[in-house]
Amino acid sequence: MNPLPLLSGAAGMVFVGGSVAVSGALAGAPVLTVQALRYAVACLLLVLFARLSGLRPVPGSRAVSGSPVVFGSSGFLGRMVGSAGRLVRPRGAEWLWLAGVVVTGMFVFNLALVLGARHAEPAVLGVAVACVPVLLAVAGPFLEGRAPAARLVAAAAVVTAGAALVQGFGRTDGIGLLWALVTFACEAGFTLLAVPVLGRHGPLGVSVHATWMAAVLFAMTGVVREGPGAVLRLGTTDLLAGLYLAVCVTALAFVLWYTCVSRVGSARAGLLTGIAPIAAAVVGVLMGGPMPSPVVWAGVAVVAAGLGLGLRRTTAVPVAPDAPPAVAVASVALPGVADAPSAVPVAPVALPGVPDAPSAVPVAPVALPGAPDASVAWVASPVVRATPPFNAVSSAALVESVAKLS
Repeated sequence: MNPLPLLSGAAGMVFVGGSVAVSGALAGAPVLTVQALRYAVACLLLVLFARLSGLRPVPGSRAVSGSPVVFGSSGFLGRMVGSAGRLVRPRGAEWLWLAGVVVTGMFVFNLALVLGARHAEPAVLGVAVACVPVLLAVAGPFLEGRAPAARLVAAAAVVTAGAALVQGFGRTDGIGLLWALVTFACEAGFTLLAVPVLGRHGPLGVSVHATWMAAVLFAMTGVVREGPGAVLRLGTTDLLAGLYLAVCVTALAFVLWYTCVSRVGSARAGLLTGIAPIAAAVVGVLMGGPMPSPVVWAGVAVVAAGLGLGLRRTTAVPVAPDAPPAVAVASVALPGVADAPSAVPVAPVALPGVPDAPSAVPVAPVALPGAPDASVAWVASPVVRATPPFNAVSSAALVESVAKLS
């Protein structure tokens, strides 16, 4: 397995985990306005990246729903992302999928975090987000046209348990629990609702459309709730924090994450969300916070075990030992038949009741009368079922039977 998609997903989760400490600096800022500026700047950066990186569709390639588009690029990041420099406009139901990504994974998710924090401790919301790998392992494969894998579901449960240990548990009331469930659903929607459109738009295209739509939504809401002059109330700290969110947590993390989802699938990529709380704990220590407790270290070990279970390379299924190998037999020359192929690959034919039957019956193309250049290739079936009595049929008798037909 190519490790680059997994590394990109892990890097995206590191940026997301590191944003927890940065988001704390925006506690007193007009949040809706900051979010609008964040997504607007991120969209401009993504479009600029698409223009300057030289990404272009590979000749002869075409987008297929459910599979990533293959694109050529002169840069390493472009090859890893695999998205088009020429952004395409959404069409039909794609607008609904992208709108779902924006409304659930970007707008309502942030709203649920703010309102949920009034009724629940942050750890409760964090544990709700930590349960996302299980939902991605179960629902993700259905959107991708395949059945869930039991090993990935088990690995997701282990990662969720480890992430819960890292974040800890807190107190909440009924309303806080409801917002925690909303947070859980919205976080999963950010990945699941993007799966149907990743095939045509690629990670970069999905990120561009999601960011400009989010910028419009947050800007409209911000004007109504915070007023058009809210942008003038932003301080230097607010602008720096918003810039970090725009560059690292949005422009980079979105593309890195959707690249991972498009290459390895949402179920396997979902396991990497367990890295986010670990990154948050590490960033907290680097910013002067206390050292993690033994419970947090135990949670890190559990997350690592879950990642090892879900991301380990699986071995190929061996071929059944009784499967008959294909053999090449020489063709039988027939009078008046020219230019017959020298060999026809056929599988061995089991003849019931004949212990010493040959493993393969040599058959040659047969010329039909009136059509000198026409030939019919006779290929033996791997299994022959016959009703008794049945005797061994020699190749000479078979040729003679064919000759009588002519």
